[in-house]
Amino acid sequence: MTDPTAPAVHARGVTRRYGSRTALDAVDLDLGPGVTGLLGRNGAGKTTLLRCLATDLEASRGELRLLGRDPGRAPERTEIRRRLGYLPQNPEFYPHFTAFGLVDYVAVLKEMGGRRERHDEVRRNLDRVGLYDRRHSRVRRLSGGMRQRLGLACALLGDPELLLLDEPTIGLDPEQRIRFRDLVSELATRSTVVLSTHQIEDVAALCRRVVCLDRGRVVFDGTPGDLVERAKGRVWVQRERPRRGVTTWRLADGRHRVLTPDGTEPSGADGERVEVDPTLEDAYLLLTGVEQGAR
Repeated sequence: MTDPTAPAVHARGVTRRYGSRTALDAVDLDLGPGVTGLLGRNGAGKTTLLRCLATDLEASRGELRLLGRDPGRAPERTEIRRRLGYLPQNPEFYPHFTAFGLVDYVAVLKEMGGRRERHDEVRRNLDRVGLYDRRHSRVRRLSGGMRQRLGLACALLGDPELLLLDEPTIGLDPEQRIRFRDLVSELATRSTVVLSTHQIEDVAALCRRVVCLDRGRVVFDGTPGDLVERAKGRVWVQRERPRRGVTTWRLADGRHRVLTPDGTEPSGADGERVEVDPTLEDAYLLLTGVEQGAR
């Protein structure tokens, strides 16, 4: 019997090693309904964590339960896979399938209903991602952005209880990204969504919770507002580029945005300097760039 009150993701001490390299290091997480943004630099462990949650990888150590079930047991793992949707980073497809045929193939693998019911679900999801008019097109003839949306249509089949998205907005134009956000936001009212991305604006627009990974460890777990609060008093704009000890970049108007790890005014620059309110991107850079680099 599964516990209906259990979180969709329950992880305790989850560790994953590749030989001598530790990709995940004792990760503890409980995730329930809503959208959780997963942030971290390249190599931080985001994709490895999503693959473990998708039952594509086994943890080397620790306890993991998904949708109240144990993915280490074959019958329960099969039931988990019926109830989750997964969009991997850079998904690969059979190039000679049509868009309709590919989504239908995934629906068959998920054992979704009879033929008529299944085809209705395939058409519904192609329409949701704006590909219904291209349903008879071969995958090899679709653009990169269209293939990304095709992968999303496969992941959305059956409105999964657990939806795992790894860099889902790569290749999408602004209009398509807005449509994507609307889809995910609507699904998150009744499902658990984990969104791994480098697009900070997607996290700011969609996520009520943010988990930051660095070197396989959870270094922050809270709301976007909590993360931004940590950066207050540590962001400046000034005319001259500071000499050292800070993260900085040149803005379009010629001034420089400066992030200081300890909140002191940037040194080595004269002229106009003003403290400004931090953005979520500022807070993320301070957390994973400045603070973790110092450690």
